[in-house]
Amino acid sequence: MAAEHKGVLLRAAVFHTPRDPFLFEDALEIHADGGLLIVDGRVAACGDYAGVQAKYPESRTRDLRPALLLPGFIDTHVHYPQIRILGGLGYSLLDWLQENTLPEEAKFADLHYARAVAAEFIDALAAHGTTTAAVYAAHFAPATAALFEAAARKGVRIASGLVLSDRLLRPELHLKPQEAYDQSKHLIAQFHGKQRLLYSVTPRFAISASEAILEVCQTLLREHPDLRVQTHLNENVHEVIETSRLFPWAGDYLAVYERFGLVGPLSILGHNVHSTDLELQRVAQHKASIAHCPCSNAALGSGIFPLRRHLAAGVRFALGTDVGGGIGFGMLKEALQAYLVQRLAPEPFLLHPEHLLYLATRAGAEALGLKDEIGDFTVGKAADFVVLRPREGTPLAVIRERSESPERLLSAVFTLAAAEDIAEVYVAGTLL
Repeated sequence: MAAEHKGVLLRAAVFHTPRDPFLFEDALEIHADGGLLIVDGRVAACGDYAGVQAKYPESRTRDLRPALLLPGFIDTHVHYPQIRILGGLGYSLLDWLQENTLPEEAKFADLHYARAVAAEFIDALAAHGTTTAAVYAAHFAPATAALFEAAARKGVRIASGLVLSDRLLRPELHLKPQEAYDQSKHLIAQFHGKQRLLYSVTPRFAISASEAILEVCQTLLREHPDLRVQTHLNENVHEVIETSRLFPWAGDYLAVYERFGLVGPLSILGHNVHSTDLELQRVAQHKASIAHCPCSNAALGSGIFPLRRHLAAGVRFALGTDVGGGIGFGMLKEALQAYLVQRLAPEPFLLHPEHLLYLATRAGAEALGLKDEIGDFTVGKAADFVVLRPREGTPLAVIRERSESPERLLSAVFTLAAAEDIAEVYVAGTLL
């Protein structure tokens, strides 16, 4: 006899990657006429619509066709104080920081300004279908609190933290080690593990963090082992050289973070464009993850991400938009850029639609230590998802109507879809 089950049964084309397509050939699951059953904010069933409806006849069907259902996007590297400086072209990393980024980030000493930007930032994430993000907050504790508060109001999941630096930026962006510790401890007590919020220890990058600041980061992790870590690694050639000068005892860039216990399964290291083979081996051993930011790498001329070398070494990686060094909040376009760049890489790798979907969703969940909670439509996970409805009259709408296969449609989504095609966004079954 069919089991009784309440909830909402969403009918649409369903796509998700409950497995890693770099490791498994059957990683992509597609239900062209799919059913996604949501009960109490969690996935209760996922499969062909007829089968799910027959098993759960008490559920209420909501027909979303011709829309597509995708897991909520997960951005593993994005800067909240940089939304208002998007679009700056013609710079390399260090010049861009000095001329664009740091003057803007200094404005976050003004809490009124920070609150306004925090609301803009969280709204932009949601509008682009990003339901979870690893976010670099501000150098000021009140502005960092404003970000957490905005995320809590909206319902977006974030892992974030006070950005810690004590040298080579602007003086107003520096914190003394004791200040960094005290303010971080207060923010952790206030926000970590509350609602959908997680705290990340966030040394900006090695250049701007003395050994004293890195020791503070190490202490915070010892006291709170479930915190996340985020920082930058091997983004730009000049940055790598400067790091070597500032830490002459370190054999390479990664060794700086290793000495202070900052590299582990809950660490996300941004970029890693210019990594040595030895560093890749050690990142894999630590089970840390890399945030691959192809749009930013191109816009700032940082270089081409060695994807094939990361795969060969067994290094996990996911996608990040790197707003504002990148070109916007769109994770679909970030995935497309990853595809395009790898076609031209010195060691090219052909990414398929299942790779792109995985990198924009489940890979981010794995990087954040949330693979059992979000990232795909496995039964029991939180119902974080995007309803993508191609706008009438657009090329994507035509392909949706005439596509010969669901795989071809998914390719078109990554190629043609824009934020305007994202009709609804849900976190834990709640409409954002």
